Amino acid sequence: MPDSSRHVTLSPVTSAIEAHGLTRSFGGNVALDGLTFSLEAGEVLALLGPNGAGKTTTIRLLNGVLNPDRGSARVLGLDPVVDGEELRRRTGVLTENAGLDDRLTARENLAFVAQIRGLRGRQGGDRVDELLGEFGMIDRANDKVLGFSTGQRKRLALARALLHDPEVLFLDEPTSGLDPAATRDVTDLIGSLATERGRTVVLCTHFLGEAGRLANRMAVLHRGQLHAYGRTDELAAELWDGLDADLDLGAPAEERTVALLVDLDGVHAAETTATGLRVRVRDREALAGAVAMLVGREVPVYAAVPRTRTLEDVYFAVEAKFRKDSADG
Repeated sequence: MPDSSRHVTLSPVTSAIEAHGLTRSFGGNVALDGLTFSLEAGEVLALLGPNGAGKTTTIRLLNGVLNPDRGSARVLGLDPVVDGEELRRRTGVLTENAGLDDRLTARENLAFVAQIRGLRGRQGGDRVDELLGEFGMIDRANDKVLGFSTGQRKRLALARALLHDPEVLFLDEPTSGLDPAATRDVTDLIGSLATERGRTVVLCTHFLGEAGRLANRMAVLHRGQLHAYGRTDELAAELWDGLDADLDLGAPAEERTVALLVDLDGVHAAETTATGLRVRVRDREALAGAVAMLVGREVPVYAAVPRTRTLEDVYFAVEAKFRKDSADG
């Protein structure tokens, strides 16, 4: 057992999180297989994948709750295996199940954890009240948690994770069970933690639209293996050749117009839409050339809008590639 009371010497931190070949099995089942990635401070990572992909195991390993079979990690310059206790003082974790004490009030739940975190007396009380207000729970502060809705429990659990102002947050489904207004409030808060306070966030969610609004990077796990990691635009460039764009012609394109386009250098494909055309071109220069050709042929072009691939687009493309590779293998 490591001596948690020893002096911890921190190495210079180049990344908030680094993982190198993290592997963990339970019995004969490999939950995580050779996970390697790094995340800079102040970034939001969307950790994505179906149930059983290895997301929860990743969070537990990075917090020192589990030890890896092989591989290593550094979080805030600390080794989770050796420095787990010190590390957990600097990170916050929200699990999918709130894990609140139903016998206590909202304020008592937060005050209890505040004491554990070293926030005592007036300092702890002020911090508890601040978060109860920030999460719209001040009116329920003295009510027992037993009568709370799923959304109210989730908000209180997130407030609890933020009590000690952690440098890294691990959030598992932070908006599940919330109504639209509460979801917006929580996502705004998560975004501000990174952009305004420089906090690093690892976000596990099945809500891909939410992940796309918040995340700088995405990681797609499947059966314990990392199948994609990076910024959405970088991954899109690897998955799709060229640039997609929608051309507004005011009406569906005629067949001769489509034929003219597909014969043009730099145009990979073209298809009719309800308002004009969707084209795939080599780059923006080729798109400008396509528009110029159409205008020269007296085809009105009211708008040409490049189509940015979303995180959702990338996720499903990665999943489709995984299924194809698995079938071929």
